[in-house]
Amino acid sequence: MTFPKNERKIDPITFAVIKSALDTIVDDMAYAVMRTARSPIVRDVLDYSVTMCDRQGRIMSQAKTVALHLGAVPDAMEVVLAKFKGDLHPGDVVVLNDPYQGGMHLPDIFMFKPIFHRDELQGFSIVVAHHCDVGGRVPGSNASDSTEIFQEGIRIAPMKLYDRGVPNRTLLTIIEKNVRLPDLVIGDLEAQYATCNIGERELLKLFNRYGADDFNIYLDELIDYGEKLTRNAISSWPDGDYEFTDYIDGDGFDLAPIPIKCRITVKGDHLAVDFDGSSPQVRGAINSTLSFVKSATYLSVRCALEAEVPNNAGVYRCIDVTAPEGSILNPLMPAPVAARALTGYRVVDTVMGALAQIAPKRMMAAGEGGNTVIAIGGYDADRQPFVLVDMINGAWGGRFNQDGIEGVTNPSQNMSNLPIETLEARYPIRMEEYSLRADSCGAGKYRGGLGLTRQYRLLADEAILQVRADRTDHAPYGLFGGKPGSNSRNILNPDSSGREELPGKVTRTVHAGTVIRHEQAGAGGYGPPEERSMAAVEADLHDGKITPEYAAKHYGVVPVEGAANG
Repeated sequence: MTFPKNERKIDPITFAVIKSALDTIVDDMAYAVMRTARSPIVRDVLDYSVTMCDRQGRIMSQAKTVALHLGAVPDAMEVVLAKFKGDLHPGDVVVLNDPYQGGMHLPDIFMFKPIFHRDELQGFSIVVAHHCDVGGRVPGSNASDSTEIFQEGIRIAPMKLYDRGVPNRTLLTIIEKNVRLPDLVIGDLEAQYATCNIGERELLKLFNRYGADDFNIYLDELIDYGEKLTRNAISSWPDGDYEFTDYIDGDGFDLAPIPIKCRITVKGDHLAVDFDGSSPQVRGAINSTLSFVKSATYLSVRCALEAEVPNNAGVYRCIDVTAPEGSILNPLMPAPVAARALTGYRVVDTVMGALAQIAPKRMMAAGEGGNTVIAIGGYDADRQPFVLVDMINGAWGGRFNQDGIEGVTNPSQNMSNLPIETLEARYPIRMEEYSLRADSCGAGKYRGGLGLTRQYRLLADEAILQVRADRTDHAPYGLFGGKPGSNSRNILNPDSSGREELPGKVTRTVHAGTVIRHEQAGAGGYGPPEERSMAAVEADLHDGKITPEYAAKHYGVVPVEGAANG
């Protein structure tokens, strides 16, 4: 680790201890959420984020959780500080989920606990969790075919869930009466609250050890250090404008491709990322708040930096992000945003595509397109409500010196696929297939990762199926001569006379025995396929990742009979 210059009489050992302590606190908080959450989407899929901010709302450290959430925290923090200026007290807890007042989409509920040391506000303990249901027209509250935010669920403006330690029973009751699974939702809110308390307790230990004045001096230095390392990296990149465009297949109503276009301007030690030229806001619920677009952009740039750069507010100082008002990346009320994550993933792909022109050894080809959501909700045999929100994480693109990997979370997340045992134990659904898709990878010197297949059979009498998927028409791109990955597919009843290909964004009523199959897109390749080593091709054949036909088509290899089986 390179220590900062001793301009403020900074002791490098104390600096390193405080940095490590902050990183440890947020990771301990993350484990607490996982251990105490009630819903599978938080406890097992790990769709939550943890961070801590200082009294100014600057991010101090981020946990190894969903990175795509955390760049949106500064905008949410700004809203909270403005609304509760002079009205935050020990024991208070603030929550919000309104995308037009600091949130991202309604299932993501932000929780902030102000932290006081000797009666002075010193920071915030923050947990963002994706709740399994927040009401609205579709179980899971994540439909991509809603047409206005009022269809998507309960909106919570920034308000106090606890006031000086006293719970707001009115707000809790309103939430409880407007969601399909109140025990799970309230249970996850309690997990967030307990975790915020842990952050408060541990941060106060640092204040008691170092004192508020000295701690804040070191914190300023730590944030400046993040900025310095980021500016050093940017200044090593060639000045200029770098453009890239990627596409979303459609919004669920209009099948026309939706462009996401970015231009990165490198000037000295600063980046400007402009999304002018991207689609206007759309009718379907894939519009994204500007705060989430910022988060996706920060994440993409962070992937181009060294690992030692601290994940704090200093990184964000070096990057300006703009998108036209009224666009899909900065929509106007009451545009629906429930499925905004899909657009965020495409922002990541677009920014990374531009960054590949700047730092090719730091970027990978396009991954699977971001996780697919298969949501199935209804009532089981005991007339109890259930809501499965299955997020299918899949594959990375090829890199300059390695193949893409499969069966893992998208680079913008740190999530997990829901285990089959948990799914079948909790829901009236049977998982009939969970496999890697042979031949789905984009060919290249370094091939992309394989997409996944998950196939479900509904056991309940009736349910609402909601699909949020993409890359059915626009495959994940390859880089520097690498080939695109395969397209995704959504199939209803694949082995029957009632077989039906579904679009990527659809809501449908389904009945007992219905089979839902999702074949995820494969990731793009990196570098020309003709440069791939024969040993790598033979290994893929042996492992069943590619077939002889694929090897012949993309690599000109005709394997000896039986070689593919070892």
